[in-house]
Amino acid sequence: MNLKTYLAEHKQVDLARQLGVTQGAVHQWAVGLSRPSAERSIQIEKATAGAVRCEDLRPDVDWAYLRGTTPTPQAPATAGSDIATAAAGKGA
Repeated sequence: MNLKTYLAEHKQVDLARQLGVTQGAVHQWAVGLSRPSAERSIQIEKATAGAVRCEDLRPDVDWAYLRGTTPTPQAPATAGSDIATAAAGKGA
């Protein structure tokens, strides 16, 4: 859910108080006049109990990497490794 949708059911001033910012700042984020920082995005996700996710607020940040949910790429097998040797039919 984006912040504007969330704020259709919740008060900007309440979220502002939770975050320690002005209601004007929350309004600017909601209508797209400015974007919250990555750090503030985390606070917004927490304050909204996950209803507004960091990915919705800042799609330019690699949140999957920061959350540790990006799959780790497998290292390619080298010619001297047991896997490469077995695959080539030269294993014991």
